[in-house]
Amino acid sequence: MFALMGIIAGMLLVTIRVSEAYSYLTDDPRTCMNCHVMATQYATWERSSHRAVANCNDCHVPHDSLLRKYAFKAKDGLRHTAIFTLRLEPQVIRAIPASKAVIYENCLRCHLPKQLSQLPLLCQSGRSCTECHGSVAHGEVGGLAATPNVRRPHLAPVMQLPFSREESK
Repeated sequence: MFALMGIIAGMLLVTIRVSEAYSYLTDDPRTCMNCHVMATQYATWERSSHRAVANCNDCHVPHDSLLRKYAFKAKDGLRHTAIFTLRLEPQVIRAIPASKAVIYENCLRCHLPKQLSQLPLLCQSGRSCTECHGSVAHGEVGGLAATPNVRRPHLAPVMQLPFSREESK
């Protein structure tokens, strides 16, 4: 029984290390690069007007409570992990309805105090901001091949642990 528990614990630790799961507790945008299919999204965000004021989590994660933030990150992270592990990445990455709702909340959270109070009623009617401003943070990204010549950054892991791959080389 102890041997089985040790094997399971060891496999869990290796999985945490290989997937760099600890980095998902941070707000570092490089975390999104752990999954290679997000390279285009990272590169286009890096060149956007939002780079100076917002990171990935500022737009894609709830901010009304820590519990909701980390519950959303866990649920979304597990979904992303399953898709990536099973090689089911779509050619065109789109936000699911739950993510769209969070993105909308965060647009309002940042822009409502000043900009939206001065905009026409159309923008205050509950329509999604991305209906008109969908290309603001990521440009005209349509799929994995939409930006074939974009220079994708090669980033080091977000966090280095004593037993990291870099030190073992």
